[in-house]
Amino acid sequence: MPWFDLIRWVSRSISFQGRRAVLSITGFAIGIAAVVMMSAIGESLKHYILKEFTQFGSNIIAISPGKTETMGMGGLLNTVRPLSVGDSVAINQLGSVSYTVPVIAGTAKVKADQKFRYTDVVGVNSLADSAWKLTVTKGQFLPNDDINRPRNLAVLGAKVAKALFAYSNPVGKLIHIGSKRFRIVGVLAEKGQFMGQDLDEMVYIPTTLAMQLFNRESVMEIDVFYYGNYTSEQVANQITNLLVNRHGREDFTLITQDDMLSSLSNILSVVKIAGSALGIIALFVGAIGIATIMSINVSERISEIGLLRALGCTSNQLLSMFVCEAMLMATLSGIIGFAIVFIIALVTKLMWIDVLHGVSFSIFLLTLLFSAFIGLISGIFPALKASKATPIEALRTE
Repeated sequence: MPWFDLIRWVSRSISFQGRRAVLSITGFAIGIAAVVMMSAIGESLKHYILKEFTQFGSNIIAISPGKTETMGMGGLLNTVRPLSVGDSVAINQLGSVSYTVPVIAGTAKVKADQKFRYTDVVGVNSLADSAWKLTVTKGQFLPNDDINRPRNLAVLGAKVAKALFAYSNPVGKLIHIGSKRFRIVGVLAEKGQFMGQDLDEMVYIPTTLAMQLFNRESVMEIDVFYYGNYTSEQVANQITNLLVNRHGREDFTLITQDDMLSSLSNILSVVKIAGSALGIIALFVGAIGIATIMSINVSERISEIGLLRALGCTSNQLLSMFVCEAMLMATLSGIIGFAIVFIIALVTKLMWIDVLHGVSFSIFLLTLLFSAFIGLISGIFPALKASKATPIEALRTE
């Protein structure tokens, strides 16, 4: 049988089934859409997290005070020793390190003239703008003062500056942060959010002044940025040796960016697999629906099968006809299912929410191939039943 006649017969056969074929195709399309959507959401989450964690660079190690240790009788002891600004300066002397930023943060009342607001105040050093890729639009960032005796200077985030000074230039003006007075030396460009925290709502002051403001004797964290020709393990070992020599013991915790991304990637993989598994269950339900419809078709169209056999249609031709019918139904379902996901992705992107980042042409091709395969599996047994029918038995049944 020529391919053109085969395709025409299959398409007319599906159109004659009417509502039954539509319901079967719709159910299978929903399963396809569920699999593609869950896979795309998993890829989008992974892309979002990678984008969030790499906006400050990819070569970062965070050092926090304290080390969880296992003691006798199965007990745990959390030893918290201070990290100092001196530790940050010492680490910055390592040849593999480009920047270090000693960080301390808290919430304080920021007042300018008659306006005030409670916002995040972050203590950093003069290297924070280069390390964190902050852009100064007015004035300058914190100068390289003596780290133990810095001047009372502050840099405002874009939203804080607008809230307190509207559209006037705040550089050179005075503000009160808590009980201390600071002179503004710069305003930052909009940076956006990092893991739900608005970076434009922050005020940056010297680390030691932030320690005094929040009544702390140590920094909360030291961010270390290292050169790309070193691995995270090499730099982590250098930092560990240095701080052990300074502290006398390993009373700190190092977290590399690779560790964080690896842990998050494992979590996202589990979520993605679980979501895809639910979609695959829906696919199998749809496949069973197609197989059921094909079996019903074979039973209801037994006279048609007998007539085709009487006209000289071979068993192989009947087999290919019914298999192609099942594959076409599944492929149509795949196209419709992918179209549903594509429309959802387009709508969300127009709303500036790139939820389905993983939707691509390669996914579309994979969807079609998978749909055709499911159609082949679900249609082959009813097709075998039809191909084995003899003309006399089929016509007699009618």
